[in-house]
Amino acid sequence: GVLPFFIIKELGATAAILGIIEGLAEAVNYFFRVISGVLTDKIGRRKPFVLLGYTISSIAKPFFAITSTWSHAFIIRLLDRSGKGIRTSPRDALISDSAKKSEAGKAFGLHRSLDQIGAVGGPIIAFAFIPLIGIRGIFWLSFIPAVIALLILLFFVRDFRTSPKHRSVFENARAVLDRQFIMLLGALAIFTMGAYNFSFVLLKAGSLGVNQNIIPLVYACLNVAVVMIGLPAGMMADKIGKIPVLIAGYVVFIIASLTGLLLNGNPIYAFPIAIIFGCYLGMAETVQRAIIPNYASTQLKGTAYALYYSMIGIGSLIANSIFGILWTNIGYATAFGYSIIMAIAGSITLYIFLTQKKRFD
Repeated sequence: GVLPFFIIKELGATAAILGIIEGLAEAVNYFFRVISGVLTDKIGRRKPFVLLGYTISSIAKPFFAITSTWSHAFIIRLLDRSGKGIRTSPRDALISDSAKKSEAGKAFGLHRSLDQIGAVGGPIIAFAFIPLIGIRGIFWLSFIPAVIALLILLFFVRDFRTSPKHRSVFENARAVLDRQFIMLLGALAIFTMGAYNFSFVLLKAGSLGVNQNIIPLVYACLNVAVVMIGLPAGMMADKIGKIPVLIAGYVVFIIASLTGLLLNGNPIYAFPIAIIFGCYLGMAETVQRAIIPNYASTQLKGTAYALYYSMIGIGSLIANSIFGILWTNIGYATAFGYSIIMAIAGSITLYIFLTQKKRFD
């Protein structure tokens, strides 16, 4: 939660530079999600990729403490997000392998909520320790929970082996890319090209006058919202359908962007903006991931996630880069306006997909 503020305030980057850093970092993240997703199906193993990814991220993050320029931070950020990319597709396939198909939403909602409990605790700890050890000391401190998580993963998480797929990558992709999956990816892509990440929510908090030491609390509020909404959203998706709940999540994103556009002049506004944005994350990211197993067999779930994350990665690069450039060169109002337009277009397209899917079924 402190990283965007650190890059701008401590290392002298602009909002445009932050947008490019986050966009490229996410592109690298999703590139490795594609590679690991394909490879996990090829060898029929999930856990080794998850372990490798967490190890890389755990080693990279403490190096933020000794960086002196935003270009150095950029390299470290790429390493951190590479680790996340390597672990994500195999981890999602592992979660899907562990749950009944009818309870995929619940499984991913539970994961999202538990994941964000750590994201809540982290900013609160940062808030408590920044006055004592400084913002750089927080990066050293992050190594401790990372090691604990690695040990739990190594000794207590069981791998689910699948039959290795000896077909080529392109044959696996063709087996997954049917008409409905292509239509779904297209709808998600339109929304994603306008979906800025949480860094800009924290940047908005800074522009409202929130003190650097309070930024972690804003981020904690965002993550509390994710924790509170993730599991209920997943369970609701299992009950009434994943697409309707996902559309509702996109509507919440539009509301979050409108609050970012309209609320100004008071630092307290940072908290409702962050909370609404967290509700969007809890709904959308949970349900999107739960949808994917519907379009692939057990042996090809990694490939399905690889295709999904490749689209998300390209869209995130476009979204964060455009958002940061618009914010820096024209103003935050134009940036939020762009995202609102793309979110409306994505929601409409997803609704059309839902009606077409019912007709197709």
